[in-house]
Amino acid sequence: MAASTYCPDCSRLIGICVLLGALWEIRAEHILYSVPEELENGSFVGNIAKDLGLEPRELAERGVRIVSRGRTQLFALNLRSGSLVTAGRIDREELCDRSPKCVVNLEILLEDNVKIFGVEVEIIDVNDNAPNFGAEQREIKVAENETPGTRFPLPEAFDPDIGINSLQGYQLSSNGHFSLDVQRGADGIKYPELVLERALDREEEAVHHLILTAFDGGDRVHSGTAKIHVTLVDTNDNAPVFTQPEYRVSVQENVPVGSRLLTVKATDTDEGANGEVTYSFRKVRDKISQLFHLNSLTGDITILGDLDYEDSGFYDIDVEAHDGPGLRARSKVLVTILDVNDNAPEVTVTSLTSSIQETSSPGTVIALFNVHDSDSGENGLVTCSIPDNLPFTLEKTFGNYHRLLTHRTLDREEVSEYNITVTATDHGTPPLSTETHISLNVADVNDNPPAFPQASYLAYIPENNPRGASIFSVTAHDPDSNENSMVTYSLAEDKLQGAPLSSYVSINSDTGVLYALRSFDYEQVRDLQLLVTASDSGDPPLSSNVSLTIFVLDQNDNAPEILYPALPTDGSTEKENPVFNR
Repeated sequence: MAASTYCPDCSRLIGICVLLGALWEIRAEHILYSVPEELENGSFVGNIAKDLGLEPRELAERGVRIVSRGRTQLFALNLRSGSLVTAGRIDREELCDRSPKCVVNLEILLEDNVKIFGVEVEIIDVNDNAPNFGAEQREIKVAENETPGTRFPLPEAFDPDIGINSLQGYQLSSNGHFSLDVQRGADGIKYPELVLERALDREEEAVHHLILTAFDGGDRVHSGTAKIHVTLVDTNDNAPVFTQPEYRVSVQENVPVGSRLLTVKATDTDEGANGEVTYSFRKVRDKISQLFHLNSLTGDITILGDLDYEDSGFYDIDVEAHDGPGLRARSKVLVTILDVNDNAPEVTVTSLTSSIQETSSPGTVIALFNVHDSDSGENGLVTCSIPDNLPFTLEKTFGNYHRLLTHRTLDREEVSEYNITVTATDHGTPPLSTETHISLNVADVNDNPPAFPQASYLAYIPENNPRGASIFSVTAHDPDSNENSMVTYSLAEDKLQGAPLSSYVSINSDTGVLYALRSFDYEQVRDLQLLVTASDSGDPPLSSNVSLTIFVLDQNDNAPEILYPALPTDGSTEKENPVFNR
């Protein structure tokens, strides 16, 4: 960029326009701002908090941030004031070259509800560049016998600013032989020409020294100058003529360096040095000189650097042919760069949840990500997909943003962790793709009670057992994890023969082993009906029950006892069959 004097008062020219409509569920609408280039770092751009319908303090609370991808970030959020501010120097010419309108797009993310808002900032041109001729001086050779009215092309100045700030006109220093006439071409460019007003005399003055000044039309007018040396020579009455006023060529972006692009050709009907034609770029810019080379003798234009459609898809190159004395002809070479599918899609994860409860409802957002392909046309169209066997779905939202959602309720006991592969594939031939891997843990919820393998149990214990003897063991399984799967055992309270069951049998709460608390007597208790409860340690806890019947087995621990007949009291000896009681 040309050096220039910058006006601090231009900061007063900041114009801000905001268009904010009703918010959609997930789609965003554009917030529009405009700001002059070359402002100081931290300069105010717009009240983003107000335009989002928020208080400044809510920006941090709701996780508001800029998520735009691409070139170095030009703007930042001031969370204290709620303003969008500049994050550094903004050079409109560097961003947009000479485009009539220069717009920077960014996206604002509200993290708490995963909403995206588009922000469009128009960069307003200021007059920060002076016209520049590229070369400080130019020699023009003129035959001394040229007739008044003859015209000679002068070098053109270039001003990267636009509108009124761009090149507005030329001035020529006062002299007695030449005047200045400015022509306007079909492309709107002003072409200065030197007009011979009075006959020349080489013997009187062999060289005429002129100053050509180019000026723009900004608030503070900038100008640039070039020294024009008019050298008088013998007659050269024919200028070179190009075979075409305009050359057009298309080339794929992956063409090898060194390849010949095309050949420009100009002829001159003069003889000797007056008819020898050489070629050069006119108004050459750094970008052109880095990518293309023009052979000054043959007119061959070859590829000098790597072409990239994503950097620029079109080049407008000015060429000129000049003969020995310096007569010139102009032409244009219009180069169209054809896109090749040489860029795989890029996936940028903006928001990600690494864990989700298994009871989360379908439609829960897992991730928000952006896909971008620098290619164009079909090569730049991207389709995102995930494996069909997963309980998730993809939903396209604002612009190139996508959401990864749950498709149904998850079950940790079925799958506790998912490794989700998101594949972004472009429509080029052959297609290019990028895989992004997202890991998701399913957090346990206490949704399963302990379960016994049987609906009921039978156990047996011989009478006269020792106290504390192990009777039976029950086990329940809980498929949940951690404390939700820790099982404890207990007996439902009841009574047997007027005494609580807990005085007959106990159960180890950790192992499920049942113990006899007394020695059983078959003649008194023949079976016990118990209800065993298994409870987990979740919040709230879940439980299940199972019935357990304990049968007391008889042992031969009683001698026979005669109940009938009773012995006579009078000493008789009458015989009858006795009745025994066991």
